[in-house]
Amino acid sequence: MKLILLGPPGAGKGTQAQRLQDRYGLRQLSTGDMLRAAVASGSELGLTAKGIMERGELVPDGLIVGLIEDRIGQADCASGFILDGFPRTVAQAEALDRMLGSRGWKLDKVVEMDVDEAALTARIVGRFSCGKCGTGYHDVFKKAAKAGLCDVCGGSEFTRRKDDNAETVTARMAAYRSQTAPLLPYYAARGVLAKVDGMAAMDDVYRQIESVLGKS
Repeated sequence: MKLILLGPPGAGKGTQAQRLQDRYGLRQLSTGDMLRAAVASGSELGLTAKGIMERGELVPDGLIVGLIEDRIGQADCASGFILDGFPRTVAQAEALDRMLGSRGWKLDKVVEMDVDEAALTARIVGRFSCGKCGTGYHDVFKKAAKAGLCDVCGGSEFTRRKDDNAETVTARMAAYRSQTAPLLPYYAARGVLAKVDGMAAMDDVYRQIESVLGKS
């Protein structure tokens, strides 16, 4: 099975992709991870990407698709894959379709995790984690049992991501709307788009995804 999970930053795509990977053997593929691995390997594609990034330029769509093509040909993708972070634009979606078509493949499903942006912003901005063990918390939705102490390790130092602020999150949401939202009609026209309620509880979202994949 070949899947794409769509949704703005913080929608929970990575969490759901990991669960699908663990349950069905589908490999979660992050283009960021693939780029870093290619650069580290010293492959021809990796060296090309490294030079582009060192010049501060955007890695072209064709090179990213080439990395994906190399990656999905590896043995651990035999059961299928879930793309995380790609495509972001219609042009990238078209390039991906051409590459898959050249292999005689096609996407089975594109799952949109539909969210309320205001509520999602509140969810992201309020999160923090234990600096010692990494356990996640939230100012409203998941407070520590005893204020100032981690429930798991008892640590008293907590951290917040620098980009988990209202201004940054709002900008990321706007970028998603302008760049990635046009993918929805593109995939709807191909009959592979399904929508789930991304604001539901994590287990409920997972069950919805399983349902649209015919796995429930």
